[in-house]
Amino acid sequence: MEKLKIGVIGTGHLGKFHIKLYKQLENCELVGIFDINKTASQNAGNEFGVKVFDEVDNLLNEVNAVSIAAPTSAHYEVAKRCLEKNIHVFVEKPITVSIQEAEELVKMTEEKKLIMQVGHVERFNPALISLEKYIIEPMFIQTDRLAQFNPRGTDVAVVLDLMIHDIDIILSLVKSEVKDIAASGVAVVSNNIDIANARIQFENGAVANVTASRISQKRMRKMRIFQRDNYIALDFITGVSEVYRLIPLEEKVSSGLISFGEIGIGEKKKRVIYEQPEIKEINALKYELELFVNSVIKKERPVVSGEDGLRALKVAQLILKEIEESQKLIKQ
Repeated sequence: MEKLKIGVIGTGHLGKFHIKLYKQLENCELVGIFDINKTASQNAGNEFGVKVFDEVDNLLNEVNAVSIAAPTSAHYEVAKRCLEKNIHVFVEKPITVSIQEAEELVKMTEEKKLIMQVGHVERFNPALISLEKYIIEPMFIQTDRLAQFNPRGTDVAVVLDLMIHDIDIILSLVKSEVKDIAASGVAVVSNNIDIANARIQFENGAVANVTASRISQKRMRKMRIFQRDNYIALDFITGVSEVYRLIPLEEKVSSGLISFGEIGIGEKKKRVIYEQPEIKEINALKYELELFVNSVIKKERPVVSGEDGLRALKVAQLILKEIEESQKLIKQ
C-alpha cells in the first residue's frame, strides 16, 4: 500500500488530535511536527513519540502533505509556503481570515494541481452522515451553535470560529446562490464578536436563520431543516438525527417507522411518520483526515475543497460586514 508522508504544523489543542489520528491511519506515515512554540512542539513530540522539526522548511522537505492546525491568522502564510513547495494541504477552518488570501491559495492549488482540503469537520458528523439516503431540499433552516467561553479561538469573531461550521453545511445543502443577508452581533467578553445572528436568503427562496455564541451557559449544536412534507432535526453533539415525514395514506408504513396519525383534510390528508436514522459510529475528525489522505493518494477532489472553504468564508465575511453596518446605525 502506498503511504503518504505527512506532517502536522501547529501542535496546540486541535493539532494534537491530528497527530494522534494520523498515527492510526494505515495509508500515511507521520514524518514529524512543527510549531513556532518550541516548548509546545517538544511536549507533543514526547507525548506521541514523533520527530520534532526546529524549522518548518526542514519538515516540508521531507513530506508530501501537511495538516495546518495553527491559529487562523497564520493559515495563509503557512499554507502559501506549503503550496510553493508543492505540498498538498489540509487546513483547519476557516481557510483564512480574508477573502483575498483564500482566493490566492485556491488559485495556487489549481495552477499547481495540488489538493487542498478545508477542515469543516461537521460535514462528517454522524448526524449529517446518517441522512445520506434522504433527499434534502431545504425551504427553511434554523441553526443554534452555542458554546461556553474558551479563550481558544477568540483571535477571530464567533462567525469565523463557530458559525462558519453551519454556514458551510447550509451552503452544501441549499443548491442556490445567496441573495441577501441581514445580521447583528456584539462583542461581550473578547475584542471580537462573541454572539451573532444572521438571516441568509437564497435566490431559490430558501432561508437560513443562523445563531452562534461562545458565551452560553450550556453547549448546543442543533440544526432544524424544514422542507416540503419533511422536518429534520439534527443534534451535532449526540450525532442523532430525527426525521418527520408526510406520506400518502395508502402508502404502507414499513417496519422501523412510527406513525403519528394523520394531518390534512379530505383528499389532501396524509400520514405523519417518524424515524431515527441509524447513527453512524465514526470519529468525524479521523474520517475527515482519512478522506484527505485518500484524495491526495488518488488525486481526487476532496469532499470539502478550497473552493468550498472560500465560499463559506465569503458568506461569513458578508455577515461580519452586516454586523459592522448594524453597529454603526446603533451608534448614530
